[in-house]
Amino acid sequence: MSKAHSKVAHPTDPGVLIVGAGITGLMTATALPTLAHRLSLVDKGKSVGGRLATRRMAGGRADHGAQFFTARSAAFSAYVENWQRDGLLFTWSNGWSDGSLAAAPNDGHARYAVHGGMNALAKQLAATISASGAAVHTGVRLQAISRTADGWWACSVDGRVYTAQILVLTAPVPQSLALLAEGDVVLDVDDAERLGRIAYAPSLCALLHFDVELDLPAPGAFQRPDALVPWLADNRRKGISPESTVLTAHASAAFSHRHFDDADDLIIHAFLGELAPLLNKVPAPVEVQIKRWRYALPTTLDAAPFLRAANLPPLFFGGDAFGAPRVEGAALSGLAIADALRAIMAPAAPDIVPDNELVRPVNARHDA
Repeated sequence: MSKAHSKVAHPTDPGVLIVGAGITGLMTATALPTLAHRLSLVDKGKSVGGRLATRRMAGGRADHGAQFFTARSAAFSAYVENWQRDGLLFTWSNGWSDGSLAAAPNDGHARYAVHGGMNALAKQLAATISASGAAVHTGVRLQAISRTADGWWACSVDGRVYTAQILVLTAPVPQSLALLAEGDVVLDVDDAERLGRIAYAPSLCALLHFDVELDLPAPGAFQRPDALVPWLADNRRKGISPESTVLTAHASAAFSHRHFDDADDLIIHAFLGELAPLLNKVPAPVEVQIKRWRYALPTTLDAAPFLRAANLPPLFFGGDAFGAPRVEGAALSGLAIADALRAIMAPAAPDIVPDNELVRPVNARHDA
């Protein structure tokens, strides 16, 4: 037995333990309002949201994970329409400039952003889930997950223990597999092979504060898919940082692989070198911060929206590496897991949620 099992806290049994309170975990819980009292979510971050991440900087805000999202499926669009009606979202753009003087193309698909920053949506979902009876715990860094006689047992590095009959793992697959390995959980060979094929690319993000307003192409961002820094956005022009000019720059997979383990000052130097031709007419930034995302974008996905492990107590793997990537793919994975959980937990009494009651804020705050 793993040495992680030496500490035991007071266990709770919510029925379902969801590891990861990013969009997949949050949507899983959101879709099960009448079963919320049997759900518990844990996340190692200081806040919920995962890559729905917003950072305060220089008196302003900057989204430093997901920058926007689209809604092309009927299932996700239903939620998005309600979030818009509740004043959480706005349409930022219908396409992006390439940085030239040409107008941004309109491909007919709205790119949605969140008032107050992307993390405000995650916080609102978590507040609604909590109000429905679910337990949401942040700052919980798990060390190991093990089987019990009738379910699962998870231990944090500081000795807290969580037990459940059903386990949902929504963290990046390598992190989930590491927790199971630490707890001596052996997966079915076919499942292990499927999960082992999933791969991710890292991403480096730079946040740059300027003491002047900038003039990026409308609507304040551009995308150059073949560049080493393919994304640059002005969070003031985006509308989430009216107090301060803070740019978000995302590096390509190649740039991020090359510099991921470098010291921050070296990464900043590399970013500024790539951005120099684009920002040569403005003063140097006053401050630059670096954010690392080791598992930013799945490059090899599993075709299904989730994987249910064979020959084990109910265990589900989900996230943006299942079915489809990005915010919408992660959300659809969570909704599919919710359907599977509903069949297990309440097969005779499914949740039926009216279209106009999919998500209702309990306290419409948009602070990131």
